[in-house]
Amino acid sequence: MSARPDILCIGSVLWDIIGRSALAMRQGSDVPGRITRLPGGVAMNIAMTLARFGLRPAVLTAIGRDAAGEELVAACGRLGVETRFAYRSDDLPTDQYMAVEGANGLIAAIADAHSLEAAGEKILRPLGDGALGSAAAPWAGMIALDGNLTVHLLAEIAGSPLFAAADLRVAPASPGKAERLLPLMGHGGATLYVNLEEARLIGHEAYDSAGAAAEGLLARGAARVLVTDGGRACAEGARGAGVIVDHPPQVMVTRVTGAGDTFMAAHVVAERRGADRAAALAAAIRAAAVYVSGEAPA
Repeated sequence: MSARPDILCIGSVLWDIIGRSALAMRQGSDVPGRITRLPGGVAMNIAMTLARFGLRPAVLTAIGRDAAGEELVAACGRLGVETRFAYRSDDLPTDQYMAVEGANGLIAAIADAHSLEAAGEKILRPLGDGALGSAAAPWAGMIALDGNLTVHLLAEIAGSPLFAAADLRVAPASPGKAERLLPLMGHGGATLYVNLEEARLIGHEAYDSAGAAAEGLLARGAARVLVTDGGRACAEGARGAGVIVDHPPQVMVTRVTGAGDTFMAAHVVAERRGADRAAALAAAIRAAAVYVSGEAPA
């Protein structure tokens, strides 16, 4: 690919190793199921969904030059995700993520994103060296940003002139990393995509619904926020425009890893196509429901 990307996805691009069983599980369960190895990571999941919708995403990330990294770059190319701006390290191994899911949802997961964290600001070089932008002419399009980046790097992004003109779409990597997004709360161009648990951690409040969480985060300074809550009501709130709420359809849940990333990507695509707030929220909810039902490709 040589065309300018439609959107940049900054963060984790790694191998997802997911074990899934159709049975309910608990700690210590030993059950039959399937184990898959697929390209993943928050930034990659978003990029793959954007590519399926016809956009040209590029990832800014760290990928090793090991065998796993070469396989991952090749897989990204087949999926329509541009990796030519990625930082390729001779010393750092390619990151990976492991999760176990049962009929009752996510049982446990471990994210090994140490190489991304070690690479730090090196992954942002194309935004300053003229390849994608510079301090004098910053990238002015959409950027999907994930919370696998370090607190230091996220704080640097929040105040950097390289991101001053960007439409930032921000997602935590997990509830455990949600508070890393606090430096971005004051960025006027940032839209936060969080689930209810993550919203509670960021807002330091026990919100009882997505709508309440959206209102609470706006009150704490967020410019715009979308809050999901599994199969319950989802909300979108914007500074000066209030909060709107919509409800997901009831579907059989067959997978959960990647659902939030699918929601975010579908919302981005809907807005790029000119959808208003309500229509964009509805489109994102539908896409996430189709994904968790297993009707959309992983």
